[in-house]
Amino acid sequence: MHDASLPYLDDAFLIPWSRLKPDTIIPSIEEALRRAQARIDQVAAAEPSTATYESAFLGLEHATEELNRAWGVVSHLSSVEDSPALREAHNAMLPKVSEFFARIPLNAALWTVLKAAADKPATVALTGVRRRHVDETVAEFRQHGADLPPEKKARLEQVQAELAAITQKYSENTLDATNAWELIVHDEAQLVGLPASAKEAARRNALGKGHGTESRPAWRFTLHQPSYEPFMTYLESDELRRRMWEGSIAVGAKEPHDNTPIIRRILELRREKAALLGRTHFADLVLERRMAHDGATALRFVEDMHRRIRGAFTRECADLEAFKAQATGAAPGPLQPWELMFWAEKLRRERYAFDEEELRPYFALDRVVDGMFRIAEKLFGVVIRPHAGGAETWHPDVKVYDLFDGDGIRHLGTFYADWHPRESKRSGAWMNFLITGGPQPDGRRLPHLGLICGNLTPPVGDAPALLKHREVETVFHEFGHLIHHLFGEVEIKSLNGVNVAWDFVELPSQIMENWCWERESLDVFARHHQTGAAIPEELFARMRAARNFRSAAAAMRQLAFCRVDLAMHMEPARFLAAADLEAEVQVLLRDYNVPLATLSPSIIRRFGHLFADPVGYAAGYYSYKWAEVLDADAFTRFQREGIFNGNTGRAFREHILSRGNSEDPMVLYRRFVGRDPDPEALLVRSGLAVARSS
Repeated sequence: MHDASLPYLDDAFLIPWSRLKPDTIIPSIEEALRRAQARIDQVAAAEPSTATYESAFLGLEHATEELNRAWGVVSHLSSVEDSPALREAHNAMLPKVSEFFARIPLNAALWTVLKAAADKPATVALTGVRRRHVDETVAEFRQHGADLPPEKKARLEQVQAELAAITQKYSENTLDATNAWELIVHDEAQLVGLPASAKEAARRNALGKGHGTESRPAWRFTLHQPSYEPFMTYLESDELRRRMWEGSIAVGAKEPHDNTPIIRRILELRREKAALLGRTHFADLVLERRMAHDGATALRFVEDMHRRIRGAFTRECADLEAFKAQATGAAPGPLQPWELMFWAEKLRRERYAFDEEELRPYFALDRVVDGMFRIAEKLFGVVIRPHAGGAETWHPDVKVYDLFDGDGIRHLGTFYADWHPRESKRSGAWMNFLITGGPQPDGRRLPHLGLICGNLTPPVGDAPALLKHREVETVFHEFGHLIHHLFGEVEIKSLNGVNVAWDFVELPSQIMENWCWERESLDVFARHHQTGAAIPEELFARMRAARNFRSAAAAMRQLAFCRVDLAMHMEPARFLAAADLEAEVQVLLRDYNVPLATLSPSIIRRFGHLFADPVGYAAGYYSYKWAEVLDADAFTRFQREGIFNGNTGRAFREHILSRGNSEDPMVLYRRFVGRDPDPEALLVRSGLAVARSS
């Protein structure tokens, strides 16, 4: 019998969303914390001489399952259904939850029991997943301070608690500043160049906010991606694009949402945390158990990629300046930051006669999603169906699906999909898991529960949601993360699914994007929403030809994020001592940034990847490029053997998607590809190198 007053502790497989009210968060999480602590205390109270793998390591594994699930649901709701009451309850419990998890490796009695169990002959003799579990747990405890003296442990707990609270504030500032900005246009003549779909979405948005009428319309634009991107790419008005750009760079940079002092404090706390744990800097601390292993290796990787593409990047910048000069009759020179996307799109259209908007009619969201499911079914031997049981969701837009093995009987998992922006929902796209199932001791295999979210172009009127091709890639990307979770076959939950090294976790997501570019796979889902026709061959040829347009600029933008991330976490003193934080970042990125007529501030004040979480992608943003190398190289096997080759797909499922963190990621990679990754594959795919003859 479930306690109705503690709905977040309900262990039903499908979440009872309608019962999850903000006023029950605090009692639910407080009870979950109490129970988890009692279980940990029981493990820690054992006589070390009697400790075993089962009593110690599995005991600890199971101790926090209920709390992990309940807090995961609260965190998810704060991302998709933010409200003052929910935010207040979430923030009241966040430091308590953070402190609880930070204390686990600092629990001296527990650490004594674990070490005793690890030394037992039966534990030493373990192999496979259980051996990995012991090794990873011991390494995790040491990495998080288990061997520290009491006074340093106490300080580390304080640091962790403050980091949790201050990074949450950074996230809230970014969300609130984004939502606070709007641009209302009353004269349609100012909207020349804007695609009809973006214009109609802005008109309806304005109506919904009380601006304009059906007979005298107004148009409302926001900093959310589906509004921002077409505005900056197509609108002819320099003045309006400048105002939109000014709005975007102000996010997190002005009171009452200024993140500048928060960034400084986060860097101070992370530097102190690394020092407490005996590491040179925060990058070495967080990368210790990732594929790169230390900051210096990650930095060498970033600088090597920078060196490889620098020449092409310089040429692309000069090409764009020359194109604008020729088009306007002005002397060549740096563009304004609010001109970049606009003139790049004009150059692309001239060079390839290609306009991304031409593709929108072929990418109706429902058909894209259905086609993606069919591709996954062919590749991985599964069946995906809409959930037939009337499952509750957190919002009417959310859809629910079930994933079965190829026999249609073995239930691998269920997932929620929430694709469109709302003011109560954070920006970006992401995947998360709610329940980890997998193999059980009694031989059963329990299903997983996960979710995918985005902020894609919403439907307008009676028309379906028509996506840009980049949004299609986003759908495939997040689905790649999702199946990494749902296909998990690891008996230890903490080693299952996406619980892998962060520089490996993007491989399953990024490799899925490749199916958005192949004729054979596009024909499965890219159909005109009115006629059902496939993308014409001539349009497909132009799309493919334009694929690598300004690919060096796109790569350099990512590398700039990587570079500033690593610098801030390897050389924090440099930035903490700087009178002007932004100026120091600009010096660092001198060889990474596009030359511009007006200095464009970096994104550090709204860079949630680095600063909206106690760790997150901090010192790990290079993972995107690192995993791009892995995905480009791994996809060459599909290209050789067939992009719908079921044997290849099932090998990828077997060696990568189902194995989680059960083995070293490089071992898993070699098992699928047959060798170490080759960085050249990414440069070839990006048009920045010529393929070597085999």
